[in-house]
Amino acid sequence: MTITSDEFRQRYGPTALVTGASSGIGEQLARALAERGLGLVLVARRRELLEGLAEALSQRYGIEAVAVAVDLARPDFLDELLPACAGMDIGLVVSNAGFGVKGRLHETPPEQLEGMLDVNCRAPLLLARAFAPRLLERGRGGFLVTASIEGYLGFPHSAAYAATKAFVRSLGEGIWQEYREQGLDVLVLSPGATDTEVFARLGMDPKALRAMAPEVVARQALGQLGRGPDFIPGFSNRLFVRVLRILPRRLALRIAGTNMRKALDAARPPEPADPAPAQESQPPRGEEP
Repeated sequence: MTITSDEFRQRYGPTALVTGASSGIGEQLARALAERGLGLVLVARRRELLEGLAEALSQRYGIEAVAVAVDLARPDFLDELLPACAGMDIGLVVSNAGFGVKGRLHETPPEQLEGMLDVNCRAPLLLARAFAPRLLERGRGGFLVTASIEGYLGFPHSAAYAATKAFVRSLGEGIWQEYREQGLDVLVLSPGATDTEVFARLGMDPKALRAMAPEVVARQALGQLGRGPDFIPGFSNRLFVRVLRILPRRLALRIAGTNMRKALDAARPPEPADPAPAQESQPPRGEEP
């Protein structure tokens, strides 16, 4: 049964905290929560994007939105985040920030692996530990953590990322059972391919992978709060996971690895048949430093 905006605000308001709010699913979750009348604490690294979003949502929906620019990979990120939340009645914590690296494990720089562990695993763990007492004291509220369909199986060529999302999924399911009778709703959101800026960064075509729109993922996720412990948006994504889980493990891993390798191969630009002399080549443009 769908609850009204007033009921949603009564249970999960008056304020929600959203990490990874500067773009993608996190931004759309923030927009959907503001539409429901919740105030926001927006958390990400990119201050300019956060402040622009906070101002836009405040003006459009008449809510209070606070931007907190902090890197969740830092070991002391809570030292900056928690004081920014002082005095706020936060009823919903959305731990959405995360990133992934693709390719063979031994070819991945160690610093990328360490950063991914910090943001994808350590940050949601510490956020849950920090805010659970507050939510339990209120006797109502929610914790939403973003995992991935890759968390249901080891994905070759994305092994480390899949492992971090398996951690997130296990964490969320565990605390769902711990706190479900104490008024705290926990949901693990496990999206499949979603049309975010990650595709551009990896050189992938979201249309080729039939990526879902992030606003659709966000709205479906909020509609599942209180119905946990986990949710996979999109029928084709749910079917894909179900098939992988009933297949023999070796076959499932082979299929997952083949699909991931094809996606990565398609993202790599083809090498020119007759490359120009080195002195005539042009430097790449538009790349991030």
